[in-house]
Amino acid sequence: MTAMLAFLFPGQGSQSVGMLQALAEDYPIVRETFAEASQVLDLDLWRLVDTGPSEALDRTEHTQPAMLAAGVAVWRVWQERGGPAPRVLAGHSLGEYSALVAADAIAFRDAVAVVAERGRLMQAAVPPGEGAMAAVVGLSDEEVAGICRDQAAGQVLEPVNFNAPGQVVIAGAQAAVTRALEAAKAAKAKRVLPLAVSVPAHSALMRPAAARLADFLAKIAIAPPTRAVLHNVTVAPESDPERIRELLIRQLYSPVPWVETVRRLHDFGPISTAIECGPGKVLTGLGKRIDKTLQTLAVFDPPSLAHALEVANDA
Repeated sequence: MTAMLAFLFPGQGSQSVGMLQALAEDYPIVRETFAEASQVLDLDLWRLVDTGPSEALDRTEHTQPAMLAAGVAVWRVWQERGGPAPRVLAGHSLGEYSALVAADAIAFRDAVAVVAERGRLMQAAVPPGEGAMAAVVGLSDEEVAGICRDQAAGQVLEPVNFNAPGQVVIAGAQAAVTRALEAAKAAKAKRVLPLAVSVPAHSALMRPAAARLADFLAKIAIAPPTRAVLHNVTVAPESDPERIRELLIRQLYSPVPWVETVRRLHDFGPISTAIECGPGKVLTGLGKRIDKTLQTLAVFDPPSLAHALEVANDA
């Protein structure tokens, strides 16, 4: 059965030590999914997620496969419980890979290898301490874009994640981001928050990583998705595998228009509910701010799963 559902997959930033522990106690497929990823990585990924340390989990090359495995594990639990199939899938940045696995476009093991390499390439593209990301809350998209233009001073500085109305993430050179945050404060931003990452994702500084990722992706089999997946770059579904490959490469240095993505869900019917498939509630919170008519639910433990199944089966 295909219900009036959308499934959303979170990206880097939603990880935490101990995530999905309660779900794994009830559903062995969670640990089995992490074990499958561990075989690809030659790393005990579940042990890292289960016990940390957080500093190791937060390393980009570890975070990305961990979040991919988490999203796919929750998706597999949903399928195991006979949950209704969604009409459309979307993922925030890295989450796009989880969505493509759920849509049978990329094999899980292949996706694990790709995102691990993606993380390594992103970290290698910019030396530690030279790149930064920060959230600006309380200014319009246009105001944030103007601040980035004014404060770049010849360096890379761009709005990269349009996460919710009045919430934009910027990225670029460390010094330029620092200047932008001071300018945002002067412009009466409600809040400015440097993010605990050194990789300026989705900015032009990621173009060297994208070029190398293209070589790696060329070896990965991609099939036409069995379900619609909204891509970050175009906010539209794609059926051609070569086009999907191109969009995954461009995604690395292109902004994530998440507000537009959530609003576009309704193109696939009267979508009543969006389910965040993975640890945390980041996308659920953003969804409530973007579209108050859309019921958003996060699934990460047995009670949240039971509630989402009840809602979805009534949708």
